[in-house]
Amino acid sequence: MTETAPAPDAHDHRRQVLYWRLLARLFDPEERASLEAASLAVVEDIGLPAALLDPQVSIDSIVQRHPDLAAELDGLMTPDGAHPQDDSAETDARTDPQDATGADRAPTGPQDPTVDADPRDRAAEVRRAALVSKVLLNVFATGSGAVSAGQLARWQSDAGWLERALGCAPGDLRGGRTGAPGGVAPTGTGLGGATPDLSRLIPQIGPELGALEADLVKRMRLREVLADPQLAARLTPSMSLIEQLLRDKNNLSGVALANAKALIRRFVDEVAQVLRTQVEKTSVGAIDRSVPPKRVFRNLDLDRTIWKNLTNYSPEEERLYVDRLYYRHTARKTTPQRLIVVVDQSGSMVDSMVNCTILASIFAGLPRVDVHLIAYDTQALDLTPWVHDPFETLLRTNLGGGTDGTVAMALAQPKIAEPRNTVVVWISDFYEWQSQPLFDSMAALHRSGTRFIPVGSVTSSGRGSVNPWFRERFKDLGTPVLSGHIRKLVHELKTFLAS
Repeated sequence: MTETAPAPDAHDHRRQVLYWRLLARLFDPEERASLEAASLAVVEDIGLPAALLDPQVSIDSIVQRHPDLAAELDGLMTPDGAHPQDDSAETDARTDPQDATGADRAPTGPQDPTVDADPRDRAAEVRRAALVSKVLLNVFATGSGAVSAGQLARWQSDAGWLERALGCAPGDLRGGRTGAPGGVAPTGTGLGGATPDLSRLIPQIGPELGALEADLVKRMRLREVLADPQLAARLTPSMSLIEQLLRDKNNLSGVALANAKALIRRFVDEVAQVLRTQVEKTSVGAIDRSVPPKRVFRNLDLDRTIWKNLTNYSPEEERLYVDRLYYRHTARKTTPQRLIVVVDQSGSMVDSMVNCTILASIFAGLPRVDVHLIAYDTQALDLTPWVHDPFETLLRTNLGGGTDGTVAMALAQPKIAEPRNTVVVWISDFYEWQSQPLFDSMAALHRSGTRFIPVGSVTSSGRGSVNPWFRERFKDLGTPVLSGHIRKLVHELKTFLAS
């Protein structure tokens, strides 16, 4: 007896039509008449508004006309596939064992072939596909060309709905946060409860959303946004946005300048919080064992005391007699360490400029660490007086121009009083105008006993390129260029300061 293949399910066809239309519109803004007509028929048949297919209509507008859709959009795309509306059904199944197991309902005889044994609610899947398509199309089909302030605001609102669909608060994914307030606030407040695990998303969607927003900001008149406090408050601070603000800060004034400073301050505080956790517990200076330990209870070395007095243990009395107490050495060598950070402020190094000014301010707060900061392009600028405040430091930088490290070396060399207690961190892509003279002076620093650390670039992602000419010579010198991830630089500095 031959088995007949199951007939294609109409709901599957409808879902495929919606997703094929989504892919077509994402890769080509031109409409496909057949897909548009079929999708319109599907949406109207399942009782959803036709505006759901119009990428020019924001999700906020649809929710305002159909408030019941807000509950469906919340948690719509959570990775575990659970939807808030399904919770009640699962609860009922748990509270009614007969319903959960199918007892008293499942027939014991042969099944009727006309009855669908598939537990999936295919009609609900079609409805979900229509809503998911709307959210994804509005967020990822950003088009090209100039962008108005209204278009940016609408995209930010739609991006907030995508974040809510993934179970996060609006603005959290773009800002790289979880569970923190911020960003745009569309209708409603988002999901409550624990933040879902989005680590399974490949690629990570947060940075992608941030890049999309940065591109939109780049395509519009930034000064127009900054002049409007409401639009400026909706911006999510990102490295791309900070770069534009730093480049244009001299052309801003009044409300626009104040909003720009607020955005830079927000970004600096967020990055500083991350870096501070990496630098914490840094011990400065090696233990000085020539200084007797201070005999106080907090310095008592209990383990060593017990070990040294084990010969005095009395088995009969089950008691340990202590002849001598041992204390930990806590005094450290007080020779101050000098940290000189030289950073290339040319246009290609904006990530490094931001990260290093923040990192320098954190190390400047440690005891017995003397931090100096120098920025350069074709001219060098000593930013040491403001090293404790990365915000003020960044406002004094001028991104762009060429690269001439010899002018920065002329500022750095006089600061090296004790080479053995000095570390010079030089951060650049090393595409220099005067390569050989600069390398010769760097090699001289290394031979003098100064700890010289060349770093390709310091970014959160670790990306960066380095001039191969310098890379090979640093390797031969015994001071290879560190990869660009900031965690490696933090580790190197902590090792030096603890030595």
